[in-house]
Amino acid sequence: MPDQVLIGARLRVARLARRMTLQTVAEAAGLTTGFVSKLERDQVSPSVASLVAICAAVGLRMGDLFEPPRSHVVRAGEGAPINFGGSGAVEHVVTTGDQSFVEVIHSKIEPAGSGGTALYVLDTDIEVVYVIRGRLVVTFAGDQQVLGAGDTMTFKGTEPHTWTNSSDDTECEVLWILAPAP
Repeated sequence: MPDQVLIGARLRVARLARRMTLQTVAEAAGLTTGFVSKLERDQVSPSVASLVAICAAVGLRMGDLFEPPRSHVVRAGEGAPINFGGSGAVEHVVTTGDQSFVEVIHSKIEPAGSGGTALYVLDTDIEVVYVIRGRLVVTFAGDQQVLGAGDTMTFKGTEPHTWTNSSDDTECEVLWILAPAP
């Protein structure tokens, strides 16, 4: 059946996200547990009425079952330029702007480049910084962390902070992961 649309995995993910059992979904949709199980494994062809009932049970729009998978590729060097106000850094957003769950920023920070002397906050719940190469100093009110290549640090975006490439001669390269996207 090469032209068959495979929807089972999407139904299973929706069911598990709601922490529902096969039996709970089957009862809510007025179907047998065996039928729902086979449907999740793409072993049966459901009627429209069955799909409507199962989608209602798991809180999924029926149209979501048939949308093609969405993915986006940002090629090296093609990210959108961004600057949060620091100096000595070339930054690019490497996630696409059509989602709001997360934003990833790739930064190349020249020696002594920084986010500025004043502490700042971002409108995001979580910030993660991963140092690809070099050394980055992240400064908070009363605390400072020195991060080297391979180090990762997680903190609240609402925590006042700034950062500096503390090297006099080596560029620092980092990924900033912000969730949700500011």
